[in-house]
Amino acid sequence: MKILFVHQNFPGQFLHLAPALVERGHDVTALTDETNTRKTAITTFRYRKPDPRPDPKVAQLGTTFTEMTNRAYRVARAARILRDRHGYRPDVIFGHGGWGETLFLREVWPEARLIVYAELYYSPRGLDVGFDPEFASATEDKAYSVVARQGHQALMMAQADAALAPTEFQADTFPACFRDKITIIHDGVDTARLVPDPAARVTLPSGVEFRAGDELLTFINRNLEPYRGYHSFMRALPEVLRARPRAQVVIIGGDEVSYGARPGGGRSWKDIFLDEVKDRLDLSRVHFTGKVPYATFVGLMQCTRVHCYLTVPFVLSWSMLEAMSAGALVVGSRTAPVEELIEDGVNGRLVDFFDTGAMAATLIDCLARPADFAPLRRAARAHIVENYDLTRICLPRLIAFVEGTLAA
Repeated sequence: MKILFVHQNFPGQFLHLAPALVERGHDVTALTDETNTRKTAITTFRYRKPDPRPDPKVAQLGTTFTEMTNRAYRVARAARILRDRHGYRPDVIFGHGGWGETLFLREVWPEARLIVYAELYYSPRGLDVGFDPEFASATEDKAYSVVARQGHQALMMAQADAALAPTEFQADTFPACFRDKITIIHDGVDTARLVPDPAARVTLPSGVEFRAGDELLTFINRNLEPYRGYHSFMRALPEVLRARPRAQVVIIGGDEVSYGARPGGGRSWKDIFLDEVKDRLDLSRVHFTGKVPYATFVGLMQCTRVHCYLTVPFVLSWSMLEAMSAGALVVGSRTAPVEELIEDGVNGRLVDFFDTGAMAATLIDCLARPADFAPLRRAARAHIVENYDLTRICLPRLIAFVEGTLAA
Protein backbone atom coordinates (compact mmCIF):
# COMPACT_ATOMS: atom_id res chain seq x y z
CA MET A 1 0.00 0.00 0.00
CA LYS A 2 1.26 3.48 -0.84
CA ILE A 3 0.87 5.88 2.08
CA LEU A 4 1.59 9.61 1.93
CA PHE A 5 2.14 11.49 5.19
CA VAL A 6 1.64 15.25 5.05
CA HIS A 7 2.96 17.36 7.91
CA GLN A 8 4.75 20.72 7.82
CA ASN A 9 7.12 19.48 10.55
CA PHE A 10 7.34 15.79 9.60
CA PRO A 11 7.63 13.33 11.31
CA GLY A 12 5.74 15.11 14.12
CA GLN A 13 3.03 12.80 15.46
CA PHE A 14 4.03 10.17 12.88
CA LEU A 15 7.51 9.60 14.35
CA HIS A 16 6.89 5.94 15.18
CA LEU A 17 4.01 5.13 12.85
CA ALA A 18 5.71 5.99 9.54
CA PRO A 19 8.78 3.73 10.01
CA ALA A 20 6.58 0.96 11.44
CA LEU A 21 4.52 0.97 8.26
CA VAL A 22 7.75 0.79 6.22
CA GLU A 23 8.78 -2.27 8.22
CA ARG A 24 5.47 -3.88 7.32
CA GLY A 25 6.28 -3.51 3.63
CA HIS A 26 4.28 -0.41 2.80
CA ASP A 27 5.60 2.25 0.41
CA VAL A 28 5.76 5.33 2.66
CA THR A 29 6.46 8.87 1.47
CA ALA A 30 6.35 12.23 3.24
CA LEU A 31 5.49 15.72 2.00
CA THR A 32 6.72 18.55 4.21
CA ASP A 33 7.65 22.24 4.32
CA GLU A 34 10.92 23.13 2.58
CA THR A 35 12.20 24.70 5.81
CA ASN A 36 11.84 21.44 7.74
CA THR A 37 15.38 20.15 8.31
CA ARG A 38 14.51 17.16 10.48
CA LYS A 39 16.33 14.03 9.34
CA THR A 40 14.33 10.91 8.53
CA ALA A 41 14.83 7.69 6.62
CA ILE A 42 11.43 8.16 4.97
CA THR A 43 11.47 9.26 1.33
CA THR A 44 10.62 12.95 1.62
CA PHE A 45 9.47 15.64 -0.79
CA ARG A 46 9.06 19.31 0.08
CA TYR A 47 6.70 22.09 -0.86
CA ARG A 48 7.63 25.77 -1.01
CA LYS A 49 7.23 27.77 2.15
CA PRO A 50 3.97 29.76 2.01
CA ASP A 51 4.11 33.51 1.55
CA PRO A 52 3.96 35.61 4.73
CA ARG A 53 0.49 36.11 6.09
CA PRO A 54 -1.30 39.20 4.78
CA ASP A 55 -1.59 42.41 6.73
CA PRO A 56 -4.18 41.79 9.50
CA LYS A 57 -5.49 45.32 9.00
CA VAL A 58 -6.47 44.35 5.49
CA ALA A 59 -7.52 40.74 5.91
CA GLN A 60 -8.85 40.81 9.50
CA LEU A 61 -10.91 37.68 10.16
CA GLY A 62 -9.84 35.98 6.95
CA THR A 63 -6.15 36.10 7.84
CA THR A 64 -5.90 32.57 9.20
CA PHE A 65 -7.97 31.00 6.44
CA THR A 66 -5.86 32.83 3.85
CA GLU A 67 -2.69 31.58 5.51
CA MET A 68 -3.97 28.00 5.62
CA THR A 69 -5.23 27.95 2.05
CA ASN A 70 -1.95 29.51 0.93
CA ARG A 71 -0.10 26.61 2.56
CA ALA A 72 -2.65 24.15 1.09
CA TYR A 73 -1.97 25.56 -2.37
CA ARG A 74 1.79 25.10 -1.94
CA VAL A 75 1.20 21.51 -0.83
CA ALA A 76 -1.12 20.83 -3.77
CA ARG A 77 1.46 22.19 -6.24
CA ALA A 78 4.08 19.86 -4.79
CA ALA A 79 1.56 17.00 -4.88
CA ARG A 80 0.90 17.61 -8.59
CA ILE A 81 4.65 17.34 -9.24
CA LEU A 82 4.71 14.04 -7.36
CA ARG A 83 1.79 12.81 -9.46
CA ASP A 84 2.79 14.15 -12.89
CA ARG A 85 6.58 13.89 -12.86
CA HIS A 86 7.05 10.87 -10.62
CA GLY A 87 3.82 8.99 -11.27
CA TYR A 88 3.13 8.84 -7.54
CA ARG A 89 -0.38 7.82 -6.54
CA PRO A 90 -0.94 7.08 -2.86
CA ASP A 91 -3.61 4.71 -1.60
CA VAL A 92 -3.83 6.57 1.71
CA ILE A 93 -2.99 10.16 2.64
CA PHE A 94 -2.50 10.87 6.33
CA GLY A 95 -2.03 14.55 7.17
CA HIS A 96 -2.09 16.81 10.19
CA GLY A 97 -5.02 19.12 9.54
CA GLY A 98 -3.93 21.96 11.78
CA TRP A 99 -2.09 23.95 9.12
CA GLY A 100 -4.40 23.40 6.16
CA GLU A 101 -2.03 21.10 4.31
CA THR A 102 -4.67 18.51 3.35
CA LEU A 103 -7.30 20.93 2.00
CA PHE A 104 -6.69 20.46 -1.74
CA LEU A 105 -5.20 16.96 -1.85
CA ARG A 106 -8.58 15.40 -2.60
CA GLU A 107 -8.45 17.24 -5.93
CA VAL A 108 -4.98 15.92 -6.76
CA TRP A 109 -5.65 12.31 -5.78
CA PRO A 110 -9.44 11.84 -5.69
CA GLU A 111 -9.07 8.05 -5.53
CA ALA A 112 -6.97 8.07 -2.31
CA ARG A 113 -8.41 7.64 1.16
CA LEU A 114 -7.83 10.77 3.24
CA ILE A 115 -7.09 10.59 6.97
CA VAL A 116 -6.52 13.69 9.09
CA TYR A 117 -4.94 14.10 12.51
CA ALA A 118 -7.65 15.94 14.44
CA GLU A 119 -5.65 17.53 17.23
CA LEU A 120 -8.05 20.20 18.53
CA TYR A 121 -11.05 22.17 17.27
CA TYR A 122 -10.91 25.85 18.17
CA SER A 123 -13.73 27.29 20.25
CA PRO A 124 -14.46 30.81 21.51
CA ARG A 125 -15.55 29.38 24.86
CA GLY A 126 -14.97 26.37 27.08
CA LEU A 127 -11.40 25.66 26.05
CA ASP A 128 -8.22 27.73 26.10
CA VAL A 129 -9.74 31.04 24.97
CA GLY A 130 -10.86 33.08 27.96
CA PHE A 131 -9.82 30.39 30.45
CA ASP A 132 -7.28 32.58 32.21
CA PRO A 133 -8.83 35.98 33.07
CA GLU A 134 -5.38 37.53 33.30
CA PHE A 135 -4.94 37.11 29.54
CA ALA A 136 -8.55 37.09 28.37
CA SER A 137 -9.90 39.63 25.92
CA ALA A 138 -13.20 41.22 26.89
CA THR A 139 -14.16 42.06 23.31
CA GLU A 140 -16.38 40.04 21.03
CA ASP A 141 -13.78 40.47 18.31
CA LYS A 142 -11.72 37.69 19.90
CA ALA A 143 -14.65 35.30 19.64
CA TYR A 144 -15.15 36.26 16.00
CA SER A 145 -11.49 35.55 15.34
CA VAL A 146 -11.68 32.09 16.92
CA VAL A 147 -14.81 31.16 14.97
CA ALA A 148 -13.07 32.30 11.78
CA ARG A 149 -10.21 29.95 12.61
CA GLN A 150 -12.65 27.04 12.54
CA GLY A 151 -13.07 27.47 8.78
CA HIS A 152 -10.17 25.37 7.56
CA GLN A 153 -10.77 22.80 10.31
CA ALA A 154 -14.40 22.25 9.30
CA LEU A 155 -13.38 21.94 5.64
CA MET A 156 -10.63 19.51 6.63
CA MET A 157 -13.08 17.29 8.52
CA ALA A 158 -15.75 17.46 5.82
CA GLN A 159 -13.26 16.12 3.25
CA ALA A 160 -11.74 13.41 5.43
CA ASP A 161 -12.71 9.77 5.19
CA ALA A 162 -11.47 9.24 8.74
CA ALA A 163 -9.73 11.16 11.51
CA LEU A 164 -7.52 10.40 14.48
CA ALA A 165 -7.27 12.14 17.87
CA PRO A 166 -4.91 11.25 20.74
CA THR A 167 -7.30 11.77 23.68
CA GLU A 168 -11.03 11.75 24.43
CA PHE A 169 -10.86 15.41 25.43
CA GLN A 170 -9.29 16.46 22.14
CA ALA A 171 -11.73 14.39 20.09
CA ASP A 172 -14.68 15.87 21.97
CA THR A 173 -13.69 19.41 21.02
CA PHE A 174 -14.93 18.65 17.50
CA PRO A 175 -18.59 19.27 16.59
CA ALA A 176 -20.99 16.34 16.86
CA CYS A 177 -21.39 16.21 13.08
CA PHE A 178 -17.71 15.20 12.79
CA ARG A 179 -17.28 13.18 15.96
CA ASP A 180 -18.19 9.82 14.42
CA LYS A 181 -15.28 10.13 12.00
CA ILE A 182 -12.75 10.32 14.83
CA THR A 183 -10.92 7.31 16.26
CA ILE A 184 -9.03 7.85 19.52
CA ILE A 185 -5.54 6.38 19.62
CA HIS A 186 -2.64 8.07 21.38
CA ASP A 187 0.70 8.48 19.60
CA GLY A 188 2.20 6.19 22.26
CA VAL A 189 4.93 6.30 24.90
CA ASP A 190 8.19 4.36 24.69
CA THR A 191 7.85 2.79 28.13
CA ALA A 192 10.94 0.62 27.54
CA ARG A 193 13.10 3.74 27.38
CA LEU A 194 11.13 5.89 29.81
CA VAL A 195 11.56 3.59 32.78
CA PRO A 196 12.32 4.31 36.46
CA ASP A 197 16.02 4.08 37.20
CA PRO A 198 17.20 4.34 40.83
CA ALA A 199 20.76 4.74 39.55
CA ALA A 200 19.90 7.60 37.19
CA ARG A 201 22.08 10.67 37.09
CA VAL A 202 22.04 13.66 34.78
CA THR A 203 24.36 16.61 34.27
CA LEU A 204 22.99 19.93 33.07
CA PRO A 205 24.89 22.04 30.51
CA SER A 206 25.95 24.25 33.43
CA GLY A 207 27.70 21.28 35.06
CA VAL A 208 25.18 20.84 37.88
CA GLU A 209 24.51 17.15 38.50
CA PHE A 210 21.43 15.40 39.86
CA ARG A 211 20.83 11.82 40.92
CA ALA A 212 17.71 9.82 41.52
CA GLY A 213 16.54 10.53 45.06
CA ASP A 214 17.68 14.14 45.14
CA GLU A 215 15.13 16.73 46.25
CA LEU A 216 14.50 17.91 42.73
CA LEU A 217 11.44 19.70 41.35
CA THR A 218 11.06 19.88 37.56
CA PHE A 219 8.91 21.93 35.22
CA ILE A 220 8.94 21.62 31.43
CA ASN A 221 7.36 23.54 28.54
CA ARG A 222 8.41 23.60 24.90
CA ASN A 223 8.43 27.36 25.47
CA LEU A 224 7.81 28.93 28.87
CA GLU A 225 4.40 30.62 28.57
CA PRO A 226 1.01 31.11 30.24
CA TYR A 227 -0.76 28.42 28.16
CA ARG A 228 1.28 25.83 30.02
CA GLY A 229 0.97 27.50 33.42
CA TYR A 230 4.50 28.88 33.67
CA HIS A 231 3.22 31.99 35.45
CA SER A 232 1.29 29.95 38.04
CA PHE A 233 4.30 27.74 38.71
CA MET A 234 6.62 30.71 39.16
CA ARG A 235 4.20 32.39 41.56
CA ALA A 236 4.09 29.23 43.67
CA LEU A 237 7.87 28.76 43.64
CA PRO A 238 8.97 31.27 46.32
CA GLU A 239 6.92 29.52 49.00
CA VAL A 240 8.18 26.11 47.86
CA LEU A 241 11.82 27.13 48.13
CA ARG A 242 11.23 28.87 51.46
CA ALA A 243 9.70 25.72 52.94
CA ARG A 244 12.20 23.32 51.36
CA PRO A 245 15.68 24.90 51.76
CA ARG A 246 17.45 21.92 50.19
CA ALA A 247 15.22 21.66 47.12
CA GLN A 248 16.58 22.33 43.65
CA VAL A 249 14.42 23.35 40.69
CA VAL A 250 15.05 22.67 37.00
CA ILE A 251 12.93 24.60 34.48
CA ILE A 252 13.22 23.46 30.87
CA GLY A 253 11.86 25.46 27.96
CA GLY A 254 12.60 28.07 25.34
CA ASP A 255 11.97 31.81 25.34
CA GLU A 256 9.65 31.87 22.34
CA VAL A 257 5.86 31.41 22.07
CA SER A 258 4.24 28.15 21.00
CA TYR A 259 0.65 29.05 21.88
CA GLY A 260 -1.30 32.21 22.57
CA ALA A 261 -0.23 35.81 22.29
CA ARG A 262 3.28 37.19 22.53
CA PRO A 263 4.07 39.58 25.36
CA GLY A 264 4.59 43.22 24.53
CA GLY A 265 7.70 45.28 24.80
CA GLY A 266 10.01 42.75 23.18
CA ARG A 267 10.26 40.71 26.37
CA SER A 268 9.73 36.98 26.89
CA TRP A 269 7.13 35.39 29.16
CA LYS A 270 10.03 33.68 30.90
CA ASP A 271 11.59 36.98 31.96
CA ILE A 272 8.30 38.68 32.78
CA PHE A 273 7.29 36.13 35.39
CA LEU A 274 10.81 35.50 36.64
CA ASP A 275 11.18 39.23 37.28
CA GLU A 276 7.90 39.18 39.20
CA VAL A 277 9.25 36.76 41.83
CA LYS A 278 13.06 36.75 41.57
CA ASP A 279 13.53 38.94 44.64
CA ARG A 280 11.91 36.13 46.65
CA LEU A 281 13.91 33.29 45.10
CA ASP A 282 17.29 31.79 45.84
CA LEU A 283 18.33 31.77 42.20
CA SER A 284 21.31 29.54 42.94
CA ARG A 285 18.76 26.74 43.34
CA VAL A 286 16.71 27.55 40.22
CA HIS A 287 18.20 26.25 36.98
CA PHE A 288 16.83 27.49 33.65
CA THR A 289 18.22 25.20 30.97
CA GLY A 290 16.49 26.35 27.80
CA LYS A 291 15.76 23.45 25.50
CA VAL A 292 17.73 20.29 26.23
CA PRO A 293 18.54 17.04 24.38
CA TYR A 294 15.96 14.30 24.81
CA ALA A 295 18.39 12.15 26.81
CA THR A 296 18.72 14.96 29.34
CA PHE A 297 14.94 15.19 29.62
CA VAL A 298 14.69 11.44 30.23
CA GLY A 299 17.38 11.58 32.89
CA LEU A 300 15.63 14.43 34.68
CA MET A 301 12.34 12.53 34.71
CA GLN A 302 14.15 9.58 36.26
CA CYS A 303 15.81 11.80 38.87
CA THR A 304 13.00 14.20 39.77
CA ARG A 305 11.18 13.87 43.06
CA VAL A 306 8.22 15.92 41.79
CA HIS A 307 7.32 17.00 38.27
CA CYS A 308 4.82 19.84 37.85
CA TYR A 309 2.71 19.91 34.68
CA LEU A 310 0.14 22.66 34.12
CA THR A 311 -1.99 23.52 31.12
CA VAL A 312 -5.10 25.42 30.12
CA PRO A 313 -7.79 23.20 28.49
CA PHE A 314 -5.77 22.45 25.39
CA VAL A 315 -3.66 19.81 23.67
CA LEU A 316 -2.03 17.43 26.16
CA SER A 317 1.78 17.43 26.10
CA TRP A 318 3.70 14.23 25.44
CA SER A 319 6.03 15.18 28.29
CA MET A 320 3.41 14.53 30.96
CA LEU A 321 2.86 10.95 29.86
CA GLU A 322 6.60 10.42 29.49
CA ALA A 323 7.18 11.71 33.02
CA MET A 324 4.59 9.26 34.35
CA SER A 325 6.21 6.41 32.44
CA ALA A 326 9.59 7.27 33.95
CA GLY A 327 8.05 6.94 37.41
CA ALA A 328 7.85 10.63 38.22
CA LEU A 329 5.28 11.92 40.68
CA VAL A 330 3.29 14.38 38.60
CA VAL A 331 1.49 17.31 40.20
CA GLY A 332 -0.84 18.40 37.42
CA SER A 333 -3.46 21.05 36.90
CA ARG A 334 -7.09 20.12 37.41
CA THR A 335 -7.92 20.78 33.76
CA ALA A 336 -9.65 18.56 31.23
CA PRO A 337 -6.72 17.02 29.37
CA VAL A 338 -4.80 16.23 32.57
CA GLU A 339 -7.80 14.77 34.39
CA GLU A 340 -8.20 12.20 31.63
CA LEU A 341 -4.96 10.54 32.77
CA ILE A 342 -4.38 11.53 36.39
CA GLU A 343 -6.69 10.65 39.26
CA ASP A 344 -5.85 12.73 42.32
CA GLY A 345 -4.29 10.64 45.06
CA VAL A 346 -4.22 7.51 42.90
CA ASN A 347 -1.55 8.01 40.23
CA GLY A 348 -0.62 11.66 40.81
CA ARG A 349 -1.84 14.87 42.38
CA LEU A 350 -4.13 17.52 40.92
CA VAL A 351 -4.15 21.21 41.83
CA ASP A 352 -6.16 24.23 40.78
CA PHE A 353 -4.47 26.01 37.87
CA PHE A 354 -4.93 29.42 39.52
CA ASP A 355 -4.53 28.63 43.25
CA THR A 356 -0.81 29.14 43.66
CA GLY A 357 -1.04 28.82 47.44
CA ALA A 358 -2.57 25.36 47.23
CA MET A 359 -0.16 24.49 44.44
CA ALA A 360 2.80 25.45 46.62
CA ALA A 361 1.43 23.45 49.56
CA THR A 362 1.01 20.35 47.40
CA LEU A 363 4.49 20.63 45.90
CA ILE A 364 5.97 21.11 49.37
CA ASP A 365 4.15 18.07 50.72
CA CYS A 366 5.26 15.89 47.82
CA LEU A 367 8.88 17.01 48.14
CA ALA A 368 8.85 16.42 51.90
CA ARG A 369 7.39 12.88 51.87
CA PRO A 370 8.74 10.98 48.86
CA ALA A 371 8.28 7.54 50.44
CA ASP A 372 4.60 8.21 51.10
CA PHE A 373 3.98 8.96 47.44
CA ALA A 374 5.88 5.97 46.06
CA PRO A 375 2.59 4.08 45.38
CA LEU A 376 1.40 6.98 43.22
CA ARG A 377 4.59 6.87 41.19
CA ARG A 378 4.19 3.14 40.60
CA ALA A 379 0.52 3.61 39.69
CA ALA A 380 1.42 6.39 37.25
CA ARG A 381 3.84 4.17 35.37
CA ALA A 382 1.42 1.24 35.44
CA HIS A 383 -1.31 3.42 33.93
CA ILE A 384 0.92 4.45 31.03
CA VAL A 385 2.22 0.92 30.45
CA GLU A 386 -1.29 -0.54 30.49
CA ASN A 387 -2.93 2.10 28.30
CA TYR A 388 -0.35 4.06 26.30
CA ASP A 389 2.59 1.73 25.67
CA LEU A 390 3.96 2.45 22.20
CA THR A 391 5.02 -1.05 21.13
CA ARG A 392 2.27 -3.23 22.62
CA ILE A 393 -0.78 -0.96 22.44
CA CYS A 394 -0.67 2.30 20.51
CA LEU A 395 1.48 1.43 17.51
CA PRO A 396 -0.43 -1.79 16.67
CA ARG A 397 -3.69 0.16 16.90
CA LEU A 398 -2.33 2.96 14.72
CA ILE A 399 -1.12 0.49 12.09
CA ALA A 400 -4.46 -1.31 12.09
CA PHE A 401 -6.24 2.02 11.79
CA VAL A 402 -4.25 3.08 8.73
CA GLU A 403 -4.31 -0.32 7.07
CA GLY A 404 -8.04 -0.63 7.73
CA THR A 405 -8.81 2.63 5.99
CA LEU A 406 -8.87 1.02 2.54
CA ALA A 407 -11.30 -1.65 3.72
CA ALA A 408 -13.72 0.92 5.20
